[in-house]
Amino acid sequence: MKQHSVRTFKSADHLPRAGQLAWKIAEVAADPVAVESDVVEMLGNRIIDNAAVAAASVARRPVISARAQAEAHPFQPGATVFGLTRSQRISPEWAAWANGVAVRELDFHDTFLAADYSHPGDNIPPVLAVAQHCGLTGADLVRGLAAAYEIQVDLVKGICLHKHKIDHIAHLGPSAAAGIGALLDLPAETIYQAVQQALHVTTTTRQSRKGEISSWKAYAPAFAGKMAIESVDRVMRGEGAPSPAYEGEDGFIAWLLGGPGADYTVSLPEKGEPKRAILETYTKEHSAEYQSQALIDLARRLGPQIGDLSKIESIVIHTSHHTHYVIGTGANDPQKMDPKASRETLDHSIMYIFAVALEDGGWHHERSYAPERAGRETTAALWRKISTVEDPAWTRRYHSQDPKEKAFGGRVIVKLKGGSVISDEIALADAHPLGARPFRRPDYIRKFRNLAEGLIATTEQDRFIATVERLASLKAGELTDLTFTVDPEFLGATSTHGIFDWRDAAPVTVQRAAGNR
Repeated sequence: MKQHSVRTFKSADHLPRAGQLAWKIAEVAADPVAVESDVVEMLGNRIIDNAAVAAASVARRPVISARAQAEAHPFQPGATVFGLTRSQRISPEWAAWANGVAVRELDFHDTFLAADYSHPGDNIPPVLAVAQHCGLTGADLVRGLAAAYEIQVDLVKGICLHKHKIDHIAHLGPSAAAGIGALLDLPAETIYQAVQQALHVTTTTRQSRKGEISSWKAYAPAFAGKMAIESVDRVMRGEGAPSPAYEGEDGFIAWLLGGPGADYTVSLPEKGEPKRAILETYTKEHSAEYQSQALIDLARRLGPQIGDLSKIESIVIHTSHHTHYVIGTGANDPQKMDPKASRETLDHSIMYIFAVALEDGGWHHERSYAPERAGRETTAALWRKISTVEDPAWTRRYHSQDPKEKAFGGRVIVKLKGGSVISDEIALADAHPLGARPFRRPDYIRKFRNLAEGLIATTEQDRFIATVERLASLKAGELTDLTFTVDPEFLGATSTHGIFDWRDAAPVTVQRAAGNR
């Protein structure tokens, strides 16, 4: 890996293209290095993982809405959408939109945490949609996905967005654009412009994950993927982008990140170096914010040791800065302690998550978030006894570049009535590659089958898994088999309409105020 310094330059300095981060990203994406077998295997795992969580969310309202928007944009040859038949094709950017929301809705797929955080699997819907639409092969797809994962991980390692309250999709737009460029075997010049355009239009604030969190949390990554497709398409037609997007004196770093004096270091593969970053990422066994994964596993372990939970006086979770300030009491979000909070907010409350995991001995993607579950009196009482504190040692481990030291857990101290104390700690989730039970292909398949049960016919499950097993050898036209069909009765229905299906809606009487006629 080669380290690249990234900072602001004045326009008068005329930073050469070869010195710009977007160009360096484009060179990596355009490098035709072979994708190694263990990377291909993991890409297949993550395609299965995405399909698993999409199956579980297929009838949830945000997913229904996104799919309805996509269905209003039929296109041939087009791309497939989770739940619909393989013959029903949608314009690729809208297919990526619908599938991106389905994948992201339950916050249940892969993750990578470093200087910033991300869900690299969000790259799969846009890259796959373009691959399906363009009639490409499995070898093309793995080339594009390996590049997208590489750029995503490298940006997340080098540039912290959260510190400046910028949402993490600002790294996703460029990585998806780079992945699509690699997929299509585009020249570096084209990818360079597309990366900059994608960065420019996907930089948003972190309010989408703060306070009362709405369904936009699931839509935001889908928006980045959709914008990446549109950016590549526009640039392929000969159009340019704001440049230099990262280093310009009125650009990304100067005004949205550390300012004109900031200097970031981004490490990227050398020419000819394999793209292996996906192997540094990890998936979720539990449908909750990644920093809660290890703590859910610890709660399962602590529950039997504590016994009668009513005897708990207090629970303090000593953890990293990120966990404390994003999903802990350090966030100072009263919504994180509110039994009537949205699912998205409860997903970002380690106090709630730890309380439920202690009571139930585990976690479920639906039951653990049900309003009646959150409103249980014993849960609320336990919930209020839980707090977090930042521990510098856990913060250091969170940011460590050494995979053997890097950790996302914490130490839990439980004080019982009467004065006795029970404490334990965990560094990594059980499913982490270095955890107690690392996820392998059978675990991904089991997750898919568990979440698909009762929704996707067994024969359809088998067909999908068999297709993934042949990923790198899939021929042109076979990529449309990388989806699943659900009986329409399980897809849910919406009684609402929008602009795209206005003509299908019931007649609407528009009332105008007097004076505006």
